[in-house]
Amino acid sequence: MRTLLLGVLGCSLVLSVQAMYSSSDDVIELTPSNFNREVIQSDSLWLVEFYAPWCGHCQNLAPEWKKAATALKGIVKVGAVDADQHKSLGGQYGVRGFPTIKIFGANKNKPEEYQGGRSSQAIVDGAMNALRTLVKERLSGKSGGSSYNKQQSTGGSKKDVVELTDSNFAETVLNSDDIWLVEFFAPWCGHCKNLEPEWAAAATAVKEQMKGKVRLGAVDATVHQDVSGRYGIRGFPTIKIFRKGEEPEDYQGGRTRGDIIEKAMDLFSENAPAPELLEILNEDILKKTCEDSQLCIIAVLPHILDTGASGRNGYLDVMMKMAEKYKKKQWGWLWTEAGAQLELEASLGIGGFGYPAMAAINSRKMKFALLRGSFSETGIHEFLRELSVGRGSTATLGGGVMPKINTVEAWDGKDGQLPVEEEYDLSDVDLDEDFEKDEL
Repeated sequence: MRTLLLGVLGCSLVLSVQAMYSSSDDVIELTPSNFNREVIQSDSLWLVEFYAPWCGHCQNLAPEWKKAATALKGIVKVGAVDADQHKSLGGQYGVRGFPTIKIFGANKNKPEEYQGGRSSQAIVDGAMNALRTLVKERLSGKSGGSSYNKQQSTGGSKKDVVELTDSNFAETVLNSDDIWLVEFFAPWCGHCKNLEPEWAAAATAVKEQMKGKVRLGAVDATVHQDVSGRYGIRGFPTIKIFRKGEEPEDYQGGRTRGDIIEKAMDLFSENAPAPELLEILNEDILKKTCEDSQLCIIAVLPHILDTGASGRNGYLDVMMKMAEKYKKKQWGWLWTEAGAQLELEASLGIGGFGYPAMAAINSRKMKFALLRGSFSETGIHEFLRELSVGRGSTATLGGGVMPKINTVEAWDGKDGQLPVEEEYDLSDVDLDEDFEKDEL
């Protein structure tokens, strides 16, 4: 029994969590690969929850969402998106917090925000109200089914797809520091016509989310044959990925807007800078970093007198390499000097020895895991890899709350200096002045 309990505790730091809904539920699991087919092109009314597995409110909602899905079966479709895993879908619909519930009604490209209660009864009532509204619109002729073909252009703007030509291709794409996804199309091509609204919608979403660092363009290959011939375009549509100074890469993903956005986000993440490695100087730094990240990785490094500047910089270099390696996780990275934050050390069970040390904290769960191996690229990689797949021994943060953090001075980047001992002049002191000798 004890072994079983320890096994359960060992997996309790939720870093990689199985989906909260399974095939046995009436909740339909939605992903970038099936969202367009299941929801956007459907005539049905959909209620879609965007959730994150680590979110406590999402975990509380799950049983109510399942009950509502069962009650609405055959009447209203109920789905769920793991928006922590499929960030492109969440970003496409402006999801900023969890859980977010959207109602996909007559105009699937402009879902409404669900504002009702979170009990199964409230969800069912909200769904039925939305269904009545949809039926009335259809009766009045305002909406004819999903009207997908009529509405598909509203999912994005063609102006966000950059028109590329023989004359502007080199300057716009090849000399750009941004990453480009370029579609080579022919106006008569049926597959190109099907892709057009998806490409436009993806271009709009990518522009909004990635601040122009990833861009979508299109080349009419029947007109601009110089650039098309240069890249060996033989079929339509052909999509290629361009990075400055590199040979173009063939795009191998799906053709829905969700697939395209997901690939763009992957490209953006790969080329994004590593997260900043911050020294814990005050409570705000720890709080903001840990609250904004699913995990914050904290190192307690030896005192500067024990390592000198070169030794400390060596440890920091290892951490920065790991931050770069795991940057797609968007974790927070922090460090402090041994003895500077004693309450933090005590809450993590580090306490006065064994430096350098490292812990991974999930502030939402108030759980942490300690690095048991070496403080090296290999040891830390193994530690983080285990956490990423939901393995590793964990414990509750001391007291179940974040510890008190002292405000300290930032390290100046130099070797430490031993404190200067004050010298005392004892030459004028007569130690026998007040003492008389006693003779025996």
